[in-house]
Amino acid sequence: MNRVMTLAAVMGMGIGSAAWGASATAVSSASGGGEARSSAVATGNADANAYAIADRGSYAEANSVARANRRGYASSDAVAAATDYGTAISNSAADARGQWGGRAVATSESIAAAYGGTAISNSDARARGLLGGRARSESYSTALSRYGRAVSDSSATSRGIYGGRAISRSDSLSDAYASRAHSRVDSDSVAGWRSEALSDGVGISVSGPARSSVSDVRAISRAEHRGRSISRSAVVEIRR
Repeated sequence: MNRVMTLAAVMGMGIGSAAWGASATAVSSASGGGEARSSAVATGNADANAYAIADRGSYAEANSVARANRRGYASSDAVAAATDYGTAISNSAADARGQWGGRAVATSESIAAAYGGTAISNSDARARGLLGGRARSESYSTALSRYGRAVSDSSATSRGIYGGRAISRSDSLSDAYASRAHSRVDSDSVAGWRSEALSDGVGISVSGPARSSVSDVRAISRAEHRGRSISRSAVVEIRR
């Protein structure tokens, strides 16, 4: 069970997906003077889910967009939860396109949770499979704030061409407690003629009271002419 499904289960919401075609679900819930907004858009062979919950004067916003054609599949999930006058904004986007015998899969998950602070999470996954190529992109972003400001940005892009296989994974986590934390992760892979390219990026930024932390990660992989390229990058910044 992925992280978005776990959090949704705690909230009492189930996330479902369709095996074929477009499916979009947007749910918002507010109480105690809170404001919640959610939007979900799915086009083609795609699933988009957005859930927002706010109470005690808080604001929560979740936006999810998924797009794919018949030779691709895109899944996008966004969850935002805020309480105690906090602000949580979660944005998730997935785009998968396969053409001329290519295949593509894009998965994006974004979580923003704020307790009296501000949490902003952005996740973007894009995959392109062309001329028999295969592409897979996975992007995960989590921003957690307790009376601080947490920003998490995750991006994964993959392109498989002429029978090549490209895989990109990006995972970003930002956790702020009465402080500021920012994490950025960008993963990019391109595989050409019967090649294989893998890029894997992980960024973690955690800060304690009156501290500030920033993590910036890039993982880039290129492979051509039956080559094989692997790029892995990770940054962990913890200041307590």
